[in-house]
Amino acid sequence: MLQKLDISNFVTVKGKLVDQIPLTYEVFGKPLHQAPVVLVNHALTGNSNVCGENGWWNGLIGKGKCIDTDKYTVLSFNVPGNGYDGVEENLIKEYKIFKARDIAAIFLEGLKLLEIHKIHAAIGGSVGGGIAWEIAALNTSIISNLIPVATDWKSSDWLKANCLVQEQILLNSSNPVHDARLHAMLIYRSPESFRQKFDRSYNEDKDMYNVESWLLHHGEKLDGRFELPAYKELNHILANIDITEGRGSFEEVAASIKSNIHIISVRSDMFFTEEEDEITFEKLKQVKQNVTHGVIDSAHGHDAFLIEFEELSTLLKEVF
Repeated sequence: MLQKLDISNFVTVKGKLVDQIPLTYEVFGKPLHQAPVVLVNHALTGNSNVCGENGWWNGLIGKGKCIDTDKYTVLSFNVPGNGYDGVEENLIKEYKIFKARDIAAIFLEGLKLLEIHKIHAAIGGSVGGGIAWEIAALNTSIISNLIPVATDWKSSDWLKANCLVQEQILLNSSNPVHDARLHAMLIYRSPESFRQKFDRSYNEDKDMYNVESWLLHHGEKLDGRFELPAYKELNHILANIDITEGRGSFEEVAASIKSNIHIISVRSDMFFTEEEDEITFEKLKQVKQNVTHGVIDSAHGHDAFLIEFEELSTLLKEVF
């Protein structure tokens, strides 16, 4: 069930005052304050519906699964403006107002209002994992286990470049959500994933290659459920992850984080690359002992964190 909190008088990283921010969330498993809390942050087009029949991470979260809802309280906030509440007035028109750090601060305000002072784990994929990094840097002791999946503590040059292309499509296309999604799917998957899935097969009925039909289907599907202001906002947040901004070096910031840190990469990820995560891991090891780096060995690129549930569960079993 979707529930709502009101965040009042919020000041952004850029110093802008926002009088009222509706923060919606869902709780799964044990009721609040009756079990350890697992905070799950959604990705760009995701939402708080993380498990159950239509949950986007139901291969990882649920009864008897890796994150067992019989043992944990699973909490997930919606990024304000993602449109999941269906209230058009709550969409963010000024799409560059929030950075990832702002969303982390809003989530921390939500935790405070819910009287949650300790989290067993904060986990998120892609931009959700970046927000988890930002939470850990803002409140260095609230998270016992930080689990950034297919993400990093900063938006790399490569990531920013792709987000700029996304932004230009969203600003200039006559069919923006549809067309931006076509480009996005190319960086969410990999050439090998496409080869395995399609192998240059042709759809005679549609008179096009199956890869083309598949891309157009994903564009139409997202266009039917995701609002343009939400896409522009989340894309901007994705391009603006950086826990070091105004704080010093990564090593200095990371050393202050008390959490165990479990980085999960995807071997074929072309968006948040394994190479970038390996650099992060090597730097972390210089200042912290309680860090691990697991790799999902999949051909499916960035989206493998939404596909390879068995591998992900194996990598996370010690935490849960």
